[in-house]
Amino acid sequence: MFSRRKWMKVLGAGMSALDGWGQAPLRFPGKRSMLVQNDFPEDLETPAEYLNTWITPNDAFFVRQHLPRPKVDAASWRLKVGGMASNPLTLTLDDLKRMPQVKVPATLECAGNGRANYRPKVPGLQWSKGAMGNAEWRGVRVADLLKRAGAGAGVQYGNFNGADQGVAKTPDFIRSIPMRKLTHEATIVALEMNGAPLPEIHGFPARLIVPGWDGANWVKWVTEMELSAEPSKGFFFATGYRYPKYSPAPGSAVKPEDMEVLEGMAVTSYFAHPAHGATAKKGIPLRLQGVAYGGENRVSRVEISTDGGAKWLDAKLSPQNYPFAWRLFTFDWIPPERGYHVLCSRATDSAGRIQPVECPWNPGGYMYNAIERLGVMVEA
Repeated sequence: MFSRRKWMKVLGAGMSALDGWGQAPLRFPGKRSMLVQNDFPEDLETPAEYLNTWITPNDAFFVRQHLPRPKVDAASWRLKVGGMASNPLTLTLDDLKRMPQVKVPATLECAGNGRANYRPKVPGLQWSKGAMGNAEWRGVRVADLLKRAGAGAGVQYGNFNGADQGVAKTPDFIRSIPMRKLTHEATIVALEMNGAPLPEIHGFPARLIVPGWDGANWVKWVTEMELSAEPSKGFFFATGYRYPKYSPAPGSAVKPEDMEVLEGMAVTSYFAHPAHGATAKKGIPLRLQGVAYGGENRVSRVEISTDGGAKWLDAKLSPQNYPFAWRLFTFDWIPPERGYHVLCSRATDSAGRIQPVECPWNPGGYMYNAIERLGVMVEA
């Protein structure tokens, strides 16, 4: 049980990264004002105020790239499905468009979202909470491609590569997805995002969608699916995006054999409104808004605390309630007294997972999902 003193210590540590939201968003071609984590290759964070709609507009959607963005010619682009396939495929964009299409609402979240909150600090992009967005994706089920290609009985993985290429000695960005996930009806090769062709910066002409899993698996500009009995030995799968099998001491090293592949996402919630550091008036209702996400699970509950965690009250949830997609929440708060108040949100998903008070440190800075904290100054 956390005492109020312990709570305030945790709250203070967790809110230190919110200072980054004070920076001014910058304009970027094809985007609204975004928080630029890196300008080449583009790594753009969505400002918190855009995390307030069920569908995130394409021009407000965050961007994560490991390698320089390629220029892809739709007419010459091909998707090859090979390896352990009795009928290897080489498909054009028109070929894919002629196949049955499905729509999948799904939240895309970078595994490093919230990395800026870890202490001690972890190397990597210092995402606050805007490395996520929710969209409606439309495309071809990977299961249909597997059937058409004649995937062999011994196939365990699909190893995916894209048109982006590294510079100098940087390896290709290759990710391996196990068959149990590839054959899920919601795993698709998307051609559209929110009713429009995929924007170039989001993977045009085709992108892998792996709902409920972190964004590293959502390979952009996808050109190849190699069916294999073994996963990729490339850096971005065999070494990168790994998580400790146990909770290490903060700041300590973890041996490679004690790391495992990230699969799925943690249950989490974030405030979109008001902004951290906002002011409010005593006795005047203030509406809190935000999003909650449960990875492969539905969001079943969001609770709000206005007193440092002593008491929790249910927030109102939006009617949209799908696996793989976030859910909006609102809560009307009447500030009771003048002074600085810390408001908290915590989510529960359909698997019974509850957002924790603290998030175990890890050397990759992944899967941050500690209870969200928001500071508000109440004036008389």
